[in-house]
Amino acid sequence: MLLACATLLLPVLANADVRLPRVFGDHMVLQREKPLTVWGWANPGETVTVTLGGSRHTARPNDRGEWQTALPAMKAGGPYTLRVSGTNQVTFEDVLIGEVWLCSGQSNMEFGIGHGPAAAAEIAAANHPGLRLFMVPNRWTPRPQEDQDGTWKTCTPETVAEGGWQGFSAVAYFFGRELHQELDVPVGLIEADWGGTRIESWTPPAGFAQVPALKDEYERLLLGDPTTAPHRERLSETLNQYAQWLAEARRAMAANELVPAVPTYPAELLPPHDVQNATALYNGMIHPLAPYPLRGAIWYQGESNQSEGMLYAERMKALVAGWRARWGDNAFPFYFVQIAPFRYGDDPKTLAELWEAQTVAANTIPNAGMAVVNDVGDLQDIHPVNKKDVGHRLALLARAKTYGQTDLVFSGPTFKSLSPEGEALRVTFEHVGSGLVSRDGKPLDWFEIIDANEGGFVKADARIEGDSVLLTAPGVKSPVAMRFAWSGLAEPNLMNREGLPAGAFRAGERPRRDWLSRHVPEARDYELVYDLDLSRLGPTVHYDVDNHAGVRRPFDRVAYFLELSDGDWKTQNLYVSMDAFTDEAAKIGVPAFGTGAHFQQNVANLNVFSNVQGVVTGEQLEGGNLEFWPNNYGQSNSANVPNASGTVFDFGDEPAFPPDGYGSMQVHNHAARQTLFAINHWREGRSADIGIGNRPSDNPDWTFAANAGQYESMRLRVLVRYR
Repeated sequence: MLLACATLLLPVLANADVRLPRVFGDHMVLQREKPLTVWGWANPGETVTVTLGGSRHTARPNDRGEWQTALPAMKAGGPYTLRVSGTNQVTFEDVLIGEVWLCSGQSNMEFGIGHGPAAAAEIAAANHPGLRLFMVPNRWTPRPQEDQDGTWKTCTPETVAEGGWQGFSAVAYFFGRELHQELDVPVGLIEADWGGTRIESWTPPAGFAQVPALKDEYERLLLGDPTTAPHRERLSETLNQYAQWLAEARRAMAANELVPAVPTYPAELLPPHDVQNATALYNGMIHPLAPYPLRGAIWYQGESNQSEGMLYAERMKALVAGWRARWGDNAFPFYFVQIAPFRYGDDPKTLAELWEAQTVAANTIPNAGMAVVNDVGDLQDIHPVNKKDVGHRLALLARAKTYGQTDLVFSGPTFKSLSPEGEALRVTFEHVGSGLVSRDGKPLDWFEIIDANEGGFVKADARIEGDSVLLTAPGVKSPVAMRFAWSGLAEPNLMNREGLPAGAFRAGERPRRDWLSRHVPEARDYELVYDLDLSRLGPTVHYDVDNHAGVRRPFDRVAYFLELSDGDWKTQNLYVSMDAFTDEAAKIGVPAFGTGAHFQQNVANLNVFSNVQGVVTGEQLEGGNLEFWPNNYGQSNSANVPNASGTVFDFGDEPAFPPDGYGSMQVHNHAARQTLFAINHWREGRSADIGIGNRPSDNPDWTFAANAGQYESMRLRVLVRYR
């Protein structure tokens, strides 16, 4: 029977038609001045002949029917006919040679030409025979695909308005139209985008492999790929577990016993199974396009990754490296858009950190560039309608950096240097064009500076002086750092005379303030035992400094100094010292499980120093108490702490099971009905509870606050005074 089936298949294989991927078609543009890779499928062993213009090459399919050849590079021109012949002939007419760009990203790239108040006029004027459009249908897949279902079209008012999200990508269209007009060559645009998607879905495995910061994600990809050794090894373990279960299930059935539960199939062995999974969109929409020759790519994405800060720079490195590897070109141009201002979430500085990551990507990825659009956004709409300027700014980058046009300004002002001048800071810029100006004629806005000794960032008075801006602020005598447009709501007015805006940045050194020595005289009599960067909290506490083994003399006082800095670099400080409540230095740090630290008791003679409004300060204060334990705990005031509640979490709680639980490290002044500081749930890292003074709402001792991630920096020092 198998022999008969094989015999039936032989005529089909012997007469298999020559076939090319659908990225080849009538009206396509092939990349000028690069070898023209052509590939497809045919019957194994047959001769495939490819002709274009005066070039003729042959190829032989491998045993899987795959073939590939490369025609010599050609100058811009056309139209030509591309013919591919084997047992049959495939002919593509109206083929042009010019510039080909891949245009990708999420919804702001997908945003079609049919949006906006000027859409009708732009569509009516979109009659450009030398501009060709190709739209890749939205598709995500678990494995890389050989083909997709797009079609090349000549740009006309009808075709530019077809499909997609109200037509072809507006950003891509305006970008390509400008290149077509300025270079006077045909331009082909390949649109591959999908709204609301994350960058990692567009990234191939080869990209993850090249970025050390994404090593864990790469290893997870390997586990989900059935062609890799890690997958096969883990799958083998799983099959052995199933075999053991099957044997036990049969034994139980024979003995009329309950069959044990079936082992769960490991989730890490699953391939991409959602549009947002790493590689899913690359598999379905990007992989099938290569190695179709390109000049480069433009990219507009980041909204779906806007909370990732500097990690996004690493993700961009992976995306670009992966695409360049797939095309076999380690340097093709990659130009992208810095996402527009918008009201994301509660903390507008989150978007500023993404902008910083995008700037780092632009400055560290070779042959890349970024278009800043903070002047053409819409704080109420994540999809601002002005895409013409966006496309123009991307085209400026390409014209200057890829096509060598030297008679244009392609960037807004970018940071060059920072220098102190007495009570001022001077910021010098590059790419000033014919001069720095205010877009609206008003004083420059969104500049901030910070003093070396006191306070956080404050609004600066900014004055243009040549290619620099001089910054001052009342009360700031020793400025050490500045930042510009450091808010997702910033639509700053600094630009060059060519109309290109400056993007967000920060510069200078973070103030190194010694608040402890300046405000706590007694601290000079204490010695450091522990120093802990609280941003590194987790299931295991790893101290930056751990001197407890060297504490060999008796100590009579213990002190805690907590520093919390927010995104404005404003610092809350709390120092509290007390009579020693133990003679074991190993038990005065974070009371993690295994340290043996468990204290629910009063402490005497509090000395409290703080710059946090409302915290009761003073010396020799009575009413101090500790709640140090690794346990879970409840609200019941079983210890009868004065002034404590039995219904909320405060300074009179009750430790509970399990002993390795939520965890509490709290010092209180119950006489003042006040938490001095709290570090709870430390095993949760950036979701730990950390605070100074009473929490303004909910539980006064910060239980369930899960707020550690809101701080820019957090530091705890533990000190002792020897007798």
